[in-house]
Amino acid sequence: MTGSTSSLTVAVPGPPGALPTPRVVLFDWDNTLVDTWPTIHQVVNLLMEHMGHPTWTFEETRRRIGPSMRDVFPTMFGDRWQEARDVFLGAFREVHLEQLAVLEGMEAMLRGLRARGLPMALVSNKTGALLRREVAHLGWDDLFFAAVGAGDAARDKPAPEAVDLALSQAPGGPVASGPDVWFVGDSPTDMTCAHACGCTPVLLRAWPPDGTEFGTDSPLVHLASGDHFLTEVERLLDRG
Repeated sequence: MTGSTSSLTVAVPGPPGALPTPRVVLFDWDNTLVDTWPTIHQVVNLLMEHMGHPTWTFEETRRRIGPSMRDVFPTMFGDRWQEARDVFLGAFREVHLEQLAVLEGMEAMLRGLRARGLPMALVSNKTGALLRREVAHLGWDDLFFAAVGAGDAARDKPAPEAVDLALSQAPGGPVASGPDVWFVGDSPTDMTCAHACGCTPVLLRAWPPDGTEFGTDSPLVHLASGDHFLTEVERLLDRG
């Protein structure tokens, strides 16, 4: 991940000492661990042209993408939403693996967490089959005990069902949501999901939150890079 901050953690709103030691970490996928904005933007505008809608700027794409297709496409496209879904998925499948890029430092972070024995899973609004295809393409199947995507649970993120489905597959038996489960992501959808599930909301991205971005669902802490994240988790694990 690019960018830097002047401190290891930027608390929002509590101090780093307020962080509970994680028992399980749930990660978002797109633009938390991997950079998929260019691909998403390309495919979104192909879809918009197909549907006769105005295309989006890159900033519009970043601002408007977050909830799953089945949650937003009916509002955007009305009774043509399933057509829009099929067009989007078809175009995305053609390019997503060749354009998939790991964000700087994220593989080292994940391998470091794995070495410490910390169970990890994915909860994403990317269609489940595509999510697992990308994980396999990167050779990361060994890192996550579950990879839950859109359509896998009764409702998608930020509803709690996707988190519950992931935690039901935890090694050693199902784990209940709670503060010792960290939900880590880059977007308001991720922080809303964390709050809905009672998990610790952790913002992982290069740039800090602004004053209005998250509303009442603020992250407890902002960590600016994979290296910062790993350092903070190791500090908590060593503290016991």
